[in-house]
Amino acid sequence: MADRHGTASTLLAAALSSAALLTTATACAPGGAGGGRTPPPLPATSTTTSTTASITTGATTGGDETDVTPARPRTLVTGLAVPWAIAFLPGGDALVTERDSARLLRVTPRGEVREIGVIEGVSASGEGGLLGVAVSPRYATDRSVFVYFTAGDDNRIVRYRYDGRLADREVIVSGIPKGGIHNGGRLAFGPDGYLYASTGETGERGMAQDRNSLGGKILRMTTDGRPAPGNPFGTLVWSYGHRNVQGLAWDDRGHMYATEFGQNTYDEINLIEKGRNYGWPEVEGVGGRSGYTDPLLTWPTSEASPSGLAYARGALWAAALRGERLWRVPVDASGRAGRPAALYSGEYGRLRAVAAAPDGTLWVSTSNRDGRGSPKDGDDRILVVRPSS
Repeated sequence: MADRHGTASTLLAAALSSAALLTTATACAPGGAGGGRTPPPLPATSTTTSTTASITTGATTGGDETDVTPARPRTLVTGLAVPWAIAFLPGGDALVTERDSARLLRVTPRGEVREIGVIEGVSASGEGGLLGVAVSPRYATDRSVFVYFTAGDDNRIVRYRYDGRLADREVIVSGIPKGGIHNGGRLAFGPDGYLYASTGETGERGMAQDRNSLGGKILRMTTDGRPAPGNPFGTLVWSYGHRNVQGLAWDDRGHMYATEFGQNTYDEINLIEKGRNYGWPEVEGVGGRSGYTDPLLTWPTSEASPSGLAYARGALWAAALRGERLWRVPVDASGRAGRPAALYSGEYGRLRAVAAAPDGTLWVSTSNRDGRGSPKDGDDRILVVRPSS
C-alpha cells in the first residue's frame, strides 16, 4: 500500500511529553528563481478546537496525561507544492524541499521565501522526488547540506556546499532502491554527529529483511557517505526490517525514534536501537516474537500514516497524512510512552513534515497537493506550533 493506507485496529502507547500552541498568520507564495518576496498577511486561522486522541481497549499508557488543549496555529507560508522536509540553518532560517518541483527553498521565521536551487537529477513520480534535507551540525565551518532524492535508477544522497548558493555537488550514497511507493527519504543528524537516512522497501517486502540491501532500513553514515564507526554489520545499515520510515527524531537523553507506515492495520513509532530487526514483513505491529523488536506505539492506519517526527519539550510530535492531525506523544526518561493526543484533527488536511526550530517552535508542513489530498486556498503551507511547558 502507499502512504495513505487502509483499515483500522488497536492503539498502543509510546513517546514523549509537551503541548502545542500556534499563533496568528502571515503567509507567502514562494519566490521565483533567484529571488524572494515579503509575504502578504493571511486571514486569521481557524479557531476550531482540536480533537484529542481516544485510547481503545487494550492500549497501554506510560503516564497520567490525557487531554492536551492546543492553541490556534500560525500560518507562516502559503502557496507551496508538497513541502516534504524542513531543516534549520544556525541562524533560524530553514531549508525546505518540494517533492515534485525539486526546488530547495530558504524560508525565514518571518515567512520570506527564496528559491536557492532546483536539485539536478530528481525524477519525481509516485512517492519519489526531492525528499529529505539535513544541515551539517558543523555548518559554521563546513557549510555542508545534504539532500535525499529519487533519481532515474535509484534513490541517492547528495552533499552540497551552501553559502548563499549551492556548489560542490557530490553524490555520497547511491544505489538505494527506488519505487513508485515506499522510498523512505528522511535525513537527520543524530546527537553522535553522524548522518542517518531512512529508506523504504519500494513494495518489495523481502528486501526489508535482507541486510545486504539498502531498502527497508535506517542507515548511519559519515558526511562522506561511509559506514559510521560502530555500525553493527560493518555496512551503512543501522537497523532493518522496516517497511517505510519517514520520520526520525532523538530525545534529550539520546533515545532515537522513528515513525513507520504499516500496511492495512498498524502504523508505528519505534524506539530504534543498533542492529535491531523491526519485523517487516514478518510482523506488522506488536508480534511478541523472538528476534523481532516490537513498536512503542501503534495506531489504526486511518488515524495516522505518520510521516515527519520531531522531539520538543518532552514529547514526540508526529505528522499524520491520512490521519490529518498532529500527534503529541509524551514519554518518560526511560522512553516509556504516555498517552497520545491528536491535535488539529482535520483542520489542515494531510500533514507531512514536522521539525523543531531553534527558537523552540515546531514547523509543520501540509501535503494537500500530493495527489491524495484536497487542497484549500493557500495550500500547501507551513504552520508554526509553539509547545507549552
